[in-house]
Amino acid sequence: MMEDIRKNLSKINEQIGACAQQCGRTVDDVLLCAVSKTRTPEEINIAIDAGVTDIGENKVQEIMDKFDAVKPVRWHMIGHLQTNKVKYIIDKVSMIHSVDSYKLAAEINKRAAAHDKIMDILIQVNSAEEESKFGITTDETEALIKQILETCENVRIRGLMCIAPYADDPEDIRVYFEAVKKQYDLFGRIDHPMLDFKYLSMGMSHDFPVAIEAGSNLVRVGSAIFGERNYNK
Repeated sequence: MMEDIRKNLSKINEQIGACAQQCGRTVDDVLLCAVSKTRTPEEINIAIDAGVTDIGENKVQEIMDKFDAVKPVRWHMIGHLQTNKVKYIIDKVSMIHSVDSYKLAAEINKRAAAHDKIMDILIQVNSAEEESKFGITTDETEALIKQILETCENVRIRGLMCIAPYADDPEDIRVYFEAVKKQYDLFGRIDHPMLDFKYLSMGMSHDFPVAIEAGSNLVRVGSAIFGERNYNK
């Protein structure tokens, strides 16, 4: 298991480097967030020992179950987050990728203020407008960002996140990545102390090369690192 994770990580980093180089960037310009959904603390620690600095989880409960058993690392909440569960992770994660409503942002702001901290968030944009996925439309992005900036003093917007539809050929979904990149470039030019666009979180195991080419600088990779998930464990 240890060698498999190390080899997979090495391969992923090579792919990220190659994709970035094609776009005039380097591997250091793209942050790899290893998605540890269903994985054990032991597996996560192997990845950390192999160089992983950022771990992404889809569920609050998994963060809580693993947090104390995992070596020091930056935790990312990348899955849908219910407002009543924000309080459980506000002191554990470095960034929340999946903010898709003002109600959620306001709750994050409230809990962050109680902990005397600034919470970094990404706005989740559903550019394909898939009913099965969370996220706001590209047209709703500006209004949500402005509302958060006006009222949420303990929330810092660090960029955008997108989960594109699955496609056998990732080229078929490039257009959805490019649509979010346009929004990213637009709001990245706004001067505001709590709007510090640094991350465009797009791309997963099967489509991250296309996402990087479209402008992503944060990819969320799970199965390509840890192997296919066994949900019956």
